Amino acid sequence: FVGLNKILSHTNDVDTIIISSIHFDKDENGNKQIYLNDNLPNDKIFDNLWSETKLCSERGITILLMVGGAGGAYINLFNDFDIYYPQLKQLLKDKPQIFGINLDIEEEVSLDNVKMLIRKLKEDFGQYIYLTMAPISEAMITDLPGMGGFSYKELYNSHEGTMIDYFNVQCYDSFSFTTYDKIIQNGYPPDKILMGMESGQFDSKTFKNAIHEINMCFNKYPTMLGVFDWEYFNAPPDKNDPSQWAKLIKKKSKL
Repeated sequence: FVGLNKILSHTNDVDTIIISSIHFDKDENGNKQIYLNDNLPNDKIFDNLWSETKLCSERGITILLMVGGAGGAYINLFNDFDIYYPQLKQLLKDKPQIFGINLDIEEEVSLDNVKMLIRKLKEDFGQYIYLTMAPISEAMITDLPGMGGFSYKELYNSHEGTMIDYFNVQCYDSFSFTTYDKIIQNGYPPDKILMGMESGQFDSKTFKNAIHEINMCFNKYPTMLGVFDWEYFNAPPDKNDPSQWAKLIKKKSKL
C-alpha cells in the first residue's frame, strides 16, 4: 500500500478504488479465516489503508472490495460457505466505506455457486452495494467459459445476471478499441463495461497509445462506462505519482 495522499488532493478525478484482495484459508492453528492478502483485515498493517479509503469515500469516491484474483478464494469459500461467508458479511458491515464487491473468479467453480453468492450478497446488502465482476476479455468476446469455468453470457442472461451492476473486464493483453468493440458486439451494453489495463505494459510513451484507444471507444460508444488500471502503485505514465493516471485519463478521455 503506497498511500492515497496524492489522490486525496484531486479526488474529483477518481470514481472508484478497489481494495484487493480477499481470500479464505486456515491459519496456522487450523482456524478458518478471512484474509486481506496475507493478513487479517483488521491487522495494524492496514490501519492507513482503512483510514485513507474512508477519507476517499467521504469525498465521493466509491470503494469496492475485491474477492479472489490470482490468489484464489472461491473453492474454499464454497466448500465452507457457512463459515467464510459470515466473515465476509461482517467485514462489509465493519467497514462502512466499502460500497461494493468485485468478484474476480480465477479458479474453476460451478455457475450455481456463483449465482448463489450473488443472491446472498444482494439479499444481505441490496441497493447498498454495487456488485461487479472481473472477467478476462476473452470470456466476454466469446461465450466460452472463462477462468472461473463458467460462461459469463449464461450468467448475464440469467436472473442473477440482472443483479450485476457492471463488469471490470481484464483487457490486460489486449487494451484496445478492437477488444472493447468485440465485447459490445457480443451483446454487452457499453454502460456495463469497464476496460482494464495493466500498469506494467505501459510507459510514458506507450500510455499515449492507450489514451488514443480509449478515445476511439468513446467516439463509437459515448455511453462507455470507463476504464480502470491494475494496479495503482505503478500506474502509468508517472510511477512517482500514480494518481496522475486518473487525472490524464479523465482529461483526455472526457470521462
